[in-house]
Amino acid sequence: MTFSPRIKTFTIISIIALSVCGALFQNTLPLQADTVSELQSKIDERNTDIKALEKEIAEYQKQLTTLGTQASSLSSTIKSLELTQKKLEADISVSQNKIAAKNLEIEQLSNQINDKEGTIEDNRRIIAQSFTTIGQLDDLSMLEMFLSSGSFSDIWSNLDHLEALQGGLREHIISLREVKAGLVTNRSSTEKAKAELLALQAKLNDQRKVVLATAGEKNALLKETKQSESSYKKLLADKKALKDAFEKEILNFESQLRLAVDSSLLPPTGSGVLSWPVESVLITQHFGNTEFATANSQIYNGKGHTGIDLRATVGTPLLAALSGTVVGVSNTDLVRGCYSYGKWVMIDHGNGLSTLYAHMSVQSVTKGQLVSTGEIIGYSGNTGYTTGPHLHFGVYATQGVQITTFDNSVNCKGATIPLADFKAYLNPLSYLPK
Repeated sequence: MTFSPRIKTFTIISIIALSVCGALFQNTLPLQADTVSELQSKIDERNTDIKALEKEIAEYQKQLTTLGTQASSLSSTIKSLELTQKKLEADISVSQNKIAAKNLEIEQLSNQINDKEGTIEDNRRIIAQSFTTIGQLDDLSMLEMFLSSGSFSDIWSNLDHLEALQGGLREHIISLREVKAGLVTNRSSTEKAKAELLALQAKLNDQRKVVLATAGEKNALLKETKQSESSYKKLLADKKALKDAFEKEILNFESQLRLAVDSSLLPPTGSGVLSWPVESVLITQHFGNTEFATANSQIYNGKGHTGIDLRATVGTPLLAALSGTVVGVSNTDLVRGCYSYGKWVMIDHGNGLSTLYAHMSVQSVTKGQLVSTGEIIGYSGNTGYTTGPHLHFGVYATQGVQITTFDNSVNCKGATIPLADFKAYLNPLSYLPK
C-alpha cells in the first residue's frame, strides 16, 4: 500500500506533534504521590522523636549540673553516673533517629534521581526522533509541498504548524536542561547526606563506647568502696596523694627542660585563631594561679593550672580547636595508680600552637590523622585525676612541648604525656574568641 504525498506530509507533522506532546507529558511525570508523602511522613515522625528526646536530655543535663554544685560524696557520685547513663542512652536514641531520618532522606533523593534520569533518557530519545522527523519534512521541496496540498493556504498552514512545533521543541529542550541541573543538585545532596550518615554512624559507635565506659566506672567504684562513704573518702585522698606525687615528678623534669621558644613564631594574642573545643562554654578553672593570668599570656612558672577547665558532662563531643595533625593519643589510666590526664589527645596546628584535650572518655582519632576545625576528636569523660567530668584544654608553643614516656617514675612508669618548658605553656584565653 502506498500513500499520497499529501497523506505523507500530514503523517509526518502528526508524528512530530505526538512526539513533542509525549516529551512534554513525560517530563511532567512526578514521583508516586504515595511514596513521596509516605517518606516525608516517616522523616517528620523521626524529627518529632528527636525533639522529645532532646527535651529529655536537657532535663538530665539540668540535674547533672545541680549535682555538680554539691559536695562530692559516694551517693552523689553514683547518682551522677546513673543520670549520665540515662542521658547517654537518650543521646544514642537521638543518633539512631537521625540515622533513620538520614536514610529516608537518601531514599527520597535516590527516587528523585531515578525519576529525573528516566525523564532525561526518555526525552533524549523522543527529541532525537523528532529532529529526525523534522529533517525529513525539511527535505520536502516547495514543489512537493505544493503537489501534496490542495491549496497555498494548506502549504502555509503546514509551515506554520511546523514552526510552532519547532518552537515548542526548543522550549522543551530548555526545560530538560533544568531537569539535568536538578539532577546534579540531587546527586550533590545525596553525597552530602551519605557523608553525614557516615559521621552519625561513627558518632553512634563512640556513644556506645561512652556508655560502656560509664557503666564500667560505676561498677569499679562500687567494687572499690564496697558502698562505704568512708572508703570513698579514703579512695579520693589516695588518688590526690598519688596525683600530687606525679606532679612533683613532672615539675622536676620540666624545670630542667631547656627548649627554645621563639615567641615571634606564635600567632598574635587576641587574634581568636582557635575555636572553642565545646559547643556550650563555661570555664570552671582558669589558667595559672593569679587573677592576672586569666587575661594575659604566659604566666605559668611551675605553679598553678597549665590550661583551662571547661564544663563538659560525660559524652559531650569535643571539637578540634583548629585544623592540624594529631601528634599524640594516649591514656595514663593504663598505668595503675597513675592519676594524671587519663585519656588525652594532642594536635599540632602548624602555626606554632599545639592543643591538648584531657580526661576524655573516648578518643575518636588516631596519631597522624589530619583533622579539621570543629571536627569531633572524642568525648568528654572522667578519666585520670578529676573531681568531676570536665575537659582540660591546654595550649602550647609547639617548639617547647614534647610527648614523653616516663621510664623512671615511681607511680607512673610507662605513662605517656606531653611535657613542656615553662615558657611553652600558653594561656588558652589569649587565642580563643572573646
